[in-house]
Amino acid sequence: MSFYYLRKNLIILMRCISLSILVLIYVGFHASAADSVRVLFIGNSYTEVNNLPNIISGMAASDGDVLVYQSSTPGGYTFSQHCTNPNTLSLINQGNWDFVVLQEQSQYPGFPDAQVASNVYPYAKRLDSLIHEANPCAKTVFYMTWGRKNGDQDNCQFFPPLCTYLGMDSLLQLRYTIMAEDNHAYISPVARIWRSLRQQNSNIELYSSDESHPSPAGSFAAAASFYALLFNKNPEDLTYNFSVNANDAAIIKTAAKSIVFDSLSYWRRFNPLPSSDFVFTQNDASIAFQSTLENADSHFWDFGDGQTSTDLNPTHIYADGTFTACLTAVKGCDSISFCQEIMVGTSSVSTLKNDFLKIFPNPTTSGISVSGLSHPYAYGLYSIEGKIIKSGNIKASERISIDDLPKGIYFIRFQSEKGVSNYLKFIKK
Repeated sequence: MSFYYLRKNLIILMRCISLSILVLIYVGFHASAADSVRVLFIGNSYTEVNNLPNIISGMAASDGDVLVYQSSTPGGYTFSQHCTNPNTLSLINQGNWDFVVLQEQSQYPGFPDAQVASNVYPYAKRLDSLIHEANPCAKTVFYMTWGRKNGDQDNCQFFPPLCTYLGMDSLLQLRYTIMAEDNHAYISPVARIWRSLRQQNSNIELYSSDESHPSPAGSFAAAASFYALLFNKNPEDLTYNFSVNANDAAIIKTAAKSIVFDSLSYWRRFNPLPSSDFVFTQNDASIAFQSTLENADSHFWDFGDGQTSTDLNPTHIYADGTFTACLTAVKGCDSISFCQEIMVGTSSVSTLKNDFLKIFPNPTTSGISVSGLSHPYAYGLYSIEGKIIKSGNIKASERISIDDLPKGIYFIRFQSEKGVSNYLKFIKK
């Protein structure tokens, strides 16, 4: 069986337990244990109105997860003010946050470049530094807010790009992206969801009567973005709708799924998680491993028989039996592992080579077939982030439908009664 698992604070665990027993903390890809995420929200009324953190908490609870949160959100507050606010600093210094969300005053990031360079960027940097001094493993998340319904009419006369929603919104999206890049942070692209809803579902009112703050639907859209980003889960799967009618809530969840959940690696691109993968070649009991690592500071192998290695491409001799070999990639406080079963002895099997299995057509628009399957195989279809999408069985003459998948890169894994094949990649266009 192959699976991915992700664990925070692996470095701390490695100091406390030997590599030989790390297998005890493996969690399978289909594990049902509840996730608990600790988040500090730093912002102002855009976060406080409708109690955004509580909406996210309701979403999480509806799927059995837990959001532990605190907030510092005085009305109209700026990053500069938060840098000296005793409550904000105290909350940061409490430590043990998984994520700290930063939301600037709603207009400041849309001002001319010189003003943003002097009044916004330095204080975003300062807050990020304070966060990581007290929380070395925390991820900073920039809350990408939206343009006002009809632009910033208060400042339009001084800076014409602010005169329209699109002008203001585009500036905010750009500046929050710059802050995320400069600080190696995540982005919660709430503004992107709002723009999509405004363009495609204009009947959903996202604004309150002041044409600036969020309505309940607007806050629900923001919560769906954060839920997908923080919990790595599809908001479409939730039954929780806050105070939004079921039809509008479903549309908002679908927008968040399409924009955020389907592109998690993009919104995390300035601080990407490590990745690990490997193939192996079997010669009786001798297994030669070939690794693929990305964004990793270090790595280690657990061969599943009590032996480990830090070689990049090790060769290992097994006794007879079935073992789970895992390659773990580590970056800072994050780790991710990829595992495969190894069968040695009378039940052993050679790994299927990609040379014999071919996906066609590739790229494809609606379905795939596989050549080289001499008998039925079980398969698992995965997203590029390693999330299982569907599974089943396939014969050589059958076709796997992917009509319901969005465009992107996917992997498919085959397993026969005797062993496990390598992953094959295909593109849905």
